[in-house]
Amino acid sequence: MTEWGASLTGPGRALFRLWAPDCDAVTLEIAGAPPLAMTGERGGWFGAEAAARVGTRYRFRLNADLVVPDPAARAQSGGVHGWSLVIDPDAYRWKNDGWRGRPWEETVIQEVHVGTLGGFAGVAETLPRLAELGVTAIELMPVNAFAGTRNWGYDGVLPFAPAESYGTPDDLKALIDRAHGLGLMVFLDVVYNHFGPDGNYLGAYAGGFFDADASTPWGGAVAVESPAVFAFFRENALMWLGEYRFDGLRFDAVHAIGNPAFLDRLAGDLRAATGPDRHVHLVLENEANDPDHLTPGRYDAQWNDDFHNVVHVLLTGENSGYYADFAARPAERLARCLAEGFIYQGQGSPNHAGTPRGKPSGHLPPTAFVSFLQNHDQIGNRAMGERLTLLADPAKLRAATALLLLAPQIPLLFMGDETGSRSPFLFFTDFDADLADAVREGRRREFAKFEAFADPSARERIPDPNAETTFAQSRAAPGPDADAWRALYAQLLALRHAEIVPRLRGARALGAEAIGDGAVVARWLMGDGVTLTLAINLADAQVVFPDIAAPLFALGEPGAEGSFAAWIGR
Repeated sequence: MTEWGASLTGPGRALFRLWAPDCDAVTLEIAGAPPLAMTGERGGWFGAEAAARVGTRYRFRLNADLVVPDPAARAQSGGVHGWSLVIDPDAYRWKNDGWRGRPWEETVIQEVHVGTLGGFAGVAETLPRLAELGVTAIELMPVNAFAGTRNWGYDGVLPFAPAESYGTPDDLKALIDRAHGLGLMVFLDVVYNHFGPDGNYLGAYAGGFFDADASTPWGGAVAVESPAVFAFFRENALMWLGEYRFDGLRFDAVHAIGNPAFLDRLAGDLRAATGPDRHVHLVLENEANDPDHLTPGRYDAQWNDDFHNVVHVLLTGENSGYYADFAARPAERLARCLAEGFIYQGQGSPNHAGTPRGKPSGHLPPTAFVSFLQNHDQIGNRAMGERLTLLADPAKLRAATALLLLAPQIPLLFMGDETGSRSPFLFFTDFDADLADAVREGRRREFAKFEAFADPSARERIPDPNAETTFAQSRAAPGPDADAWRALYAQLLALRHAEIVPRLRGARALGAEAIGDGAVVARWLMGDGVTLTLAINLADAQVVFPDIAAPLFALGEPGAEGSFAAWIGR
């Protein structure tokens, strides 16, 4: 039995619970039934058992003027301001009941946005193609209920309820079931650091859910040290891993939670609950670059923004914003990244006024880091949402792709990478008028500090997040050279699965060095004792690659601009 939400207790009965410590009384309203006063319990909890079945609509009345949905609703009817629904979490009949997941070393992730692919059913239709390509996992951007029908998902306000515009809970389970049948893992991006601006009623009855002394860039900070709040997120994570059978979770921006003990306690509870018979993978996004969480029994890996940022600088020459941290000696920084994981391991960050960031990470295995050339943030946080296909030299982008897919770190692709998509991925929302205006103008103000958008007329060109056309443009259409990109990805992923993956367990870095302004050679001792050597040149001048026997894979003339080579040998 969970502490939060509605649970079926028997035929035609359900228990409803709400943590509302700021209220003296709470009334349960069930559609078509008389209101029922809930019983106050210790610690600010209210509970009531009532006649209910699957599909029963319910909500909580706090006073004459305010009625709210269940913050732990498993499904909604009528949006985040509407009725919550009772569901049977065990009703779905799984076809691939014996699935136990895949080892972390086998992971090749593609990040996808469910809405732009047509909902859960639309994502399911893409799975056979991804499995054939060599992808072994998809990662869904947040699917929790949000205001409107279009959103990245990070404005979610009902973390237990899949967004209605994507499909039903059973539609999501069917997607996961189909993925497992194809040998694909499914990960979910979860947001435990804040709630969205529209539809979050928690502050009206549980002010202690939030930390009054802290904030995040996106809203009030969550008071995860509270037992009720911890239970809320613990139950949410266990729901995704248990009821929905997700193979792993990616925890968004945990540096904004500000409570390392919460992260480690949560990981311990999840590991204990899921047990040793399943491959369950937990991944952090953490700007703090803290390796202490990346230990057995806690988290498998962290998204390594340092890899993306330094490669982006080498590919595009951009050096504004957070790219300023990587603009000086980028080849040396890439070498450190390949050899040690994080680039910032306690050094001062120019983008943060010299504040030190990170801790030493060279003791961690390469698989503790998830590398990527693009993701939703790195494309969508650009004013015009441009992809690297429009920003980088094609030969250099192919070389960087080879580095991503053949290096021992865990690779992540963003949807459309494998088809050379040139479609933007823009920031989009579906808020009502006043909030829509505030979001549009706020986003345009964000870019006023950039020279290209210093003029107000230039900022008017930034797409309106609330416009339906902004969402429509963000669907990843294949680029004009899609077949060539697919062929490259298929070749590289086949090599990864044949030559890299079987050797990843026990692999460790032997070192890396810059061999030019934009060129690096890196070496790893793989788990079976062979040495993997990768060389890449993203500069505009020739360099000298190592003189080794015939490479396992190569692009371009060795050492030429945009060239890459990989060797495996004793």
